[in-house]
Amino acid sequence: MTVEANVRVLYGDTDAMGQAYHGNYLRWFETGRAEWFRSRGMSYRELESHGVFLPVVEARCFYVKPAFYDDVLTVRSSFTFEGKARLRFDYEVLKDGELLATGYTVHACVTRDRKVVKPPGYLKALLQGDDSSAKDDDDGRQGRRGDT
Repeated sequence: MTVEANVRVLYGDTDAMGQAYHGNYLRWFETGRAEWFRSRGMSYRELESHGVFLPVVEARCFYVKPAFYDDVLTVRSSFTFEGKARLRFDYEVLKDGELLATGYTVHACVTRDRKVVKPPGYLKALLQGDDSSAKDDDDGRQGRRGDT
């Protein structure tokens, strides 16, 4: 499933050459990822309230063309499993349908204590697009989706 989110390049996002600073693309990837989760019915905040965290363990960005101040960009985000406890999000950043950048982030699934774990049942169902994600988790806890 691919989700689109729009972001506007702010003046503070630009460098001395007037184009978007390269580090902002990773921030825009995060916006896309957060909207991907919201589109599935759960925010990052709710995920973390369940004791599950997804720190970035790898990130790549490939720049094609620059973005400039006041451009409205579309960030397309999609998800795949990278391993039993690793999640991968792929991104495209476009302006008026023209590709500006692509990239990806890989995330570990960890507990509050930073112990690497497989995604709990409710999260795995959410990631796979299973709308019955309110079923019991592997550890017997009841998973749920929220409206945040």
